[in-house]
Amino acid sequence: MKRRDFFKNTAFATAGAAVLSPFHSIAKQFHPGVGVGSPSAADAKNIIFMVSDGMSVGTLSMANMLSERRDGKLSTWMSLYQEGLVSRGLMDTASANSLVTDSSAASSSWGGGVRVNNGSLNVAPDGSRPVPILQKFKSAGKAVGCVTTVPITHATPAGFCVNSESRSDQPGIAEQYLNLRFDVMMGAGAEFFSADKRKDKKDLFKEFAASGYQVAQTRDEMLAADTSGATAPLLGVFHQDGLPYALDREHDADLKKRTPSLAEMVGTAIRRLAKSRKGFVLQVEGGKVDWAAHANDVGGLIYDQLAFDEALAVAIAFAEADGNTLVIVTTDHGNANPGLFGATENFERVIDFKHTNDWVLQGIDRDFTANQVRERIEHAQGYAITANEAIRLLAHYVTDRNEDGLYNPYKLPFAELADIQRRYTSVGWGSTGHSGDHVEVAAYGPGRELLKPFVRNTDLHYLMLEAAAVPR
Repeated sequence: MKRRDFFKNTAFATAGAAVLSPFHSIAKQFHPGVGVGSPSAADAKNIIFMVSDGMSVGTLSMANMLSERRDGKLSTWMSLYQEGLVSRGLMDTASANSLVTDSSAASSSWGGGVRVNNGSLNVAPDGSRPVPILQKFKSAGKAVGCVTTVPITHATPAGFCVNSESRSDQPGIAEQYLNLRFDVMMGAGAEFFSADKRKDKKDLFKEFAASGYQVAQTRDEMLAADTSGATAPLLGVFHQDGLPYALDREHDADLKKRTPSLAEMVGTAIRRLAKSRKGFVLQVEGGKVDWAAHANDVGGLIYDQLAFDEALAVAIAFAEADGNTLVIVTTDHGNANPGLFGATENFERVIDFKHTNDWVLQGIDRDFTANQVRERIEHAQGYAITANEAIRLLAHYVTDRNEDGLYNPYKLPFAELADIQRRYTSVGWGSTGHSGDHVEVAAYGPGRELLKPFVRNTDLHYLMLEAAAVPR
């Protein structure tokens, strides 16, 4: 496969599925006489930094298990390990003020190269403001961008892009993006760009368009922009809040038509950014993995991890064909520490899931009967809970709701359903919050030899700069 052939392939699912079989033959075209995946001393022209937000090792493991049981093959991530194509390490994820980081501090450690307190973006405890890494790469002449399944103004993309006292200032972060003029920014969070949702009534969609951006608010608009041949920067904002969970999107024709998959966004971003003569740097986030972990939502978790894995396959396919691209794949922190604790046949039920726990609970109200609850769960996930279990769930709808948890504005009984669900899936959870675990990190392509077996999160900032030969 030649580099130009990658851009002829518009079916990225095909590119992702085919990425594993030709590893050896393709790599030798780029590095004659060098074993596939071997470290190279060459500079990385491009960097793709991939983050499965909130991915505990149990999440990675269960996604691979499901891939093996459903599809008869390893996940892309596990295939990279099995084939020895990456350097692999463990990463300490702590923030400046806690062993348990949040996403803003975690991304800032990569973005700014220093540890900051939870809740802030590239503002150090001493008040200093390190230049975020995408600004450094843009100053060096590279095209830059971010792609995510949550608001594009959310903590992980913002940590590569901006300085802000508070990760919560997403309206302000959206305005910073306009001034910074990054080349590709895609995800969700329409409420931070829309005049009818912003408190200041600014129409940032209009302002981005007036400043020369192509603006896409649907999947069709993204695909049209992708095939237009334009070189203008691209803003794609496809949904309020986060994008739909991958499992729910897959079983809803309207969602599939209106919203792109993560793999589709990554393919679009790579094609546009790769037009840069000096190369590009792209951050990719599977942000809904974290949201599902907070909700103890097994269907949301595993299928969004698999959607991230499909996007990883697209990135590896490009890197393999290009020969000058470093791909780093990791997570910012663990979350909820899920795991399989029982019968295989129970876990295999997840193969037949049509919808997430989020979808199930959003559709229940206080007027439901126990039988209606049972029918809804059986339709969505293929098993029948007991009448008493349905009554337990309904109790949360008829009393004042006091459920906790991030990304749960409607106070839905996520933990209650997860506790009931364990009997049917054998998947258990440690909590509904982040963990302080050391996490997986792997590197593929030129510069992979820079990754050591154990690193601090801040080390990745300097690894990227060194790999691309960009001054600190």
